[in-house]
Amino acid sequence: MTTTLVRRTTKILVLNPNSSQAMTLGLREAIRDLELSKSADQRQSTEVYTYTAPSSSPASINDGHDLLASTESVCQDLTKTGLLGHYDAVLVACFSAHPLVGILAERDGEFGPLAVTGIFEASILTCLSLLPPGKKWGIVTTGRFWEDHLTQGVNVFLGTQQHASNIKFAGVETTGLNAGDFHGGVEPAVVREKLREATRRLLDKGDVECVVMGCAGMAGLEEIIRSVAVEQYGSARGDQILVIDGVRAGIGLLEQMVRNRRAFSRAS
Repeated sequence: MTTTLVRRTTKILVLNPNSSQAMTLGLREAIRDLELSKSADQRQSTEVYTYTAPSSSPASINDGHDLLASTESVCQDLTKTGLLGHYDAVLVACFSAHPLVGILAERDGEFGPLAVTGIFEASILTCLSLLPPGKKWGIVTTGRFWEDHLTQGVNVFLGTQQHASNIKFAGVETTGLNAGDFHGGVEPAVVREKLREATRRLLDKGDVECVVMGCAGMAGLEEIIRSVAVEQYGSARGDQILVIDGVRAGIGLLEQMVRNRRAFSRAS
């Protein structure tokens, strides 16, 4: 006979900081395919919820101005609603060094213990944990603004000096599209070809074994990236390429962060 000692549910909020409902629907599709923690005797489980920023936030975050505008809009809305008090963890679903990650982490304790990360940070940690020795990882993303922004963000997150070389990081390649283009903004054939071109340029840098999809709007497009890897590397090696979806990586990381807090915190 099995005796249940502890029953705890982890509630994760996936926060879309732009006002696009279509983007949130795309996130939900990625989440539905994810295997969430649930023990056989129901001692622990994970529930994931989504949030879309109010209409005062940009419909697509394409530059530094949009980052700041989305931060202000979301902060005002969360303060007004007190929504964070209902969750154990928050995933900021914008592939950037988004200010919300730091701001919400600083509010830890205001609504109870709160684990916070972004899909950018979670993707980096996931790559580093899975990358084979001597191999590289890189990012394919949207517009030109993100090439410098994400490169600098990687350096800051890893504590690397701005112009220092990182032998594991192959860099950032862009499609020239906006986040909204991946959900109806342009023809699917154009999206596919732009993503293929960016992936090809990244893989041409050599020894790239892990590709990060640098936009939440890319969720579900893994096979496009993998098809280019097969063309470049051959089927045996190409099929083994790791394609990282930051939403899935972030949820997995937050699950573990919440469990670790409960295991090692005095307040648990």
